[in-house]
Amino acid sequence: MYDTIILGAGASGLFLAAQLKKNYLLIEHNSQIGKKIKVSGGGKCNITNKILTPEHYKGKSEFILRVFKHFNNKNLLNWLKKNNLKVKELKPNQYFFDSSDVLLNFFKKNVKNVSLNTEILEIKENRVITDKGEFRAKNIVVATGGVSFKSLGASDIGIKIAKSLGHNVIPFKPALVGLTVQKQEEWFKKLSGISIFADVYVGNKKFSQNILFSHRGITGPAILNASLWWERGKIKIDFLRKDVSNFLKNPNKQISTQLPLPKRFAKEFLNVIGLEDKRVKFLKKEEINKLRLLNSYEFAPAGMFGFERAEVSKGGVDTDEIDEFMRSKINPNIFFIGEVLNVTGELGGYNFQWAFSSAFNAFRFLRR
Repeated sequence: MYDTIILGAGASGLFLAAQLKKNYLLIEHNSQIGKKIKVSGGGKCNITNKILTPEHYKGKSEFILRVFKHFNNKNLLNWLKKNNLKVKELKPNQYFFDSSDVLLNFFKKNVKNVSLNTEILEIKENRVITDKGEFRAKNIVVATGGVSFKSLGASDIGIKIAKSLGHNVIPFKPALVGLTVQKQEEWFKKLSGISIFADVYVGNKKFSQNILFSHRGITGPAILNASLWWERGKIKIDFLRKDVSNFLKNPNKQISTQLPLPKRFAKEFLNVIGLEDKRVKFLKKEEINKLRLLNSYEFAPAGMFGFERAEVSKGGVDTDEIDEFMRSKINPNIFFIGEVLNVTGELGGYNFQWAFSSAFNAFRFLRR
């Protein structure tokens, strides 16, 4: 009989195991721990962000605040420093390792009692039934993550377990992922490889970051963040971030040479709106108004690239049924941490922060 069994060797499960230190069992169906950690942040693992508020998360704000009250970005940075895990601010407000191996090697050294290549079949009371037999524990922690990156062995076992125990589950959807386009935006695909710094609006959210045109549609950081908040309806892009009239100053130059945009994009856009690439002095008032679409181009995405291309999954176990220790209000010996919960962060280290913060809150109870 173990004190704690942890299901899943991703960031949240590994962090919890490293804190518990003894009389736990970590069960992982992959052949190695932390496979998603390895590839995150381009192999540098963006671990947290200087600016930490619930506004950067899709989920219940009050619940998120309660979790961060006990372990926030400053607590995480102090923990990293205490364990000689050096991070750098490589992007504004974002912290990275030189390599994700820094964190992985720490977990490999400090997390010992692991059962790899073990399929979790079901949970019954204090028993975890696997393809390698049955394990018992006083407490069971579900840290199985979402279903993005299926090539890395992602699984939906966590929400299956939650449903079997009577929990309300919000179905997983891809998030932080590129968007496919409808027929009207097929011209996006012709611009594959072009990147533009733009303002992207979805609902009441605004993201000022790069967008990237793709052979499948549109992606890039601003679009990935927008995908977290998009459910249906339109997304607006301001390609210029200043009124187009600010750039039409030289009457003797062509439109495409006046706009601070890649020339291939400018020419394709003019073609789409049915406007000749002519000298500015020949532009009529109604044609300038047409060009203002560059400041407010709206489109309704057809859908998303899918889980295989998604950074994370949004949705998961309803947090109204989880207490301040990440414990199930329905089954008090069951805990849920990390991505399996219905809390999803934007790009920028927010999802790793959530993984560690939610794990620490479970640890507050389990260390007793």
